[in-house]
Order: sequence, then structure tokens, then C-alpha cells
Amino acid sequence: MADPMHFEAHAEIYGEARPPYPPALWDYLHGLGVLERGRRALDIGAGTGQATGPLLAAGLDVTAVEPGPRLAARLRRAHPDAVVINERAEDVELPDSGFDIAIAATSIHWIDLDIVLPKIHRALTPDGKFLVWRNVFGDPETRTPFRERVARIVQDRGASPRVGPDPDDVAALSEELTRSSLFSVDVVRTFRWNIELNDRQVFRLFSTFSDWTSEEADRAAAAVRELGGTVVEHYTTWLVALTPTPATTR
Repeated sequence: MADPMHFEAHAEIYGEARPPYPPALWDYLHGLGVLERGRRALDIGAGTGQATGPLLAAGLDVTAVEPGPRLAARLRRAHPDAVVINERAEDVELPDSGFDIAIAATSIHWIDLDIVLPKIHRALTPDGKFLVWRNVFGDPETRTPFRERVARIVQDRGASPRVGPDPDDVAALSEELTRSSLFSVDVVRTFRWNIELNDRQVFRLFSTFSDWTSEEADRAAAAVRELGGTVVEHYTTWLVALTPTPATTR
């Protein structure tokens, strides 16, 4: 498994390098009624605030948990209205029924679910929601010349690019999130979107990927230059919304 603290080494560029979550995701969450002003939100693995910022903008009170000291420091500077806790989700102490929603935004695959799911269950109110989502960089249904070059770079490694579950396999993740019977799935949704990137943006973004080396990111940036200087990347964002199961039914 890649080092989860890989992102800490890229703290200075992480916030700018990673694209924001798509507006369609936030619109959908507003439609679900989970982003009501005054609600208490727990942001797990918050990074530099890609989810924290929009949650605060929606009027929520946000507690953000981030294990990387440099990432947490940047998070505090960018979002001083959030309560930032510099700890691992596995170690943090959370108040019982202290939150209306909990969010794991592009962080669930770094979390020990056997430890953290019971914590989240206790920390949520009985009518709370657990929202899990992730950006997948590269829509498997859309092939482009740039994506062919990316596939070639990965193939040149001579090994599987990532150990662990397929980030596109939302069904498998949903099963993992409900295996303990602490949560039930309400909604599974996928949003498709695109963004135009130049070679510098591609280099910075790919440098933040835990399974990419700097040399590989440089090859991706060179591909952008060879393809005309910019590329349109087609991405997906999946969402799983869950409800905590009452203790009496488990």
C-alpha cells in the first residue's frame, strides 16, 4: 500500500494541484437536505480543505480531522472558522452524537474501517448521515490521446499501479461500509465532469498521486506539451450516502 503520508510531502501544492469537487455534487447534497446552515459536520482526512471550504460556505460548523501536520497547518490558515484536529481518524476522540453529518472525501481508502466506523457511528446523531465520496481521475468510459499516454506510463512500470480495491468499484466499497451493520446505504450516485489542464497543472496534480513518481508526472506533463499544450481530462466523482443503524436493530 502506498504511504498515506505521501500527501504531507506535497502539502505546499496539494490544495492548488487538486481540482475541486464538481458543482453537481454540491448541488445534489443541497438537494438531499444535508447541508443546512448550522448543522455540525465532521470532515475526516480533510487535507487542505477541499470539502471543508464548501461546507463552511454552506453555513455548517465544521470539525476537520487531518493527520498531516503541514496539511493541517495550511487547513487552519485557509479556513480559520473550522476546528482543525491534527490526528489520525483512528486516534481522534469524538463526542457522542456530536455531529449531524460525517464526510470522508477522497479519504476513505486510507482509513481503517474496523476502527473508524464505530467511532463515526457513535459520533453521529441518530438521524445523521455519513457521506463518502471520491474523485476518480480518469473516466473509464472516455478514452483520449492523453489517457492513452497515461496508460502507457502506467504500463511501463511493469506492475500493478495500486494495491488495494479498485477506486471505481463503488459496490465493493458499499459492502465494506455496511459489513459491520453499523450503516445502511441510502444513495449511490456518480457525477461525470471534465476540466482543461496545461502541462504544469498536470505535473502538479499527478505529483500528488500516491502511486506516481515525480519522473512519471514529468512524462505526463511532456505528453500534454506534445498534444498541443492543454488537454481535457474527463473525471468522475462517486458518492455513497449512508444512515447509521439504530443500536437496537443490530
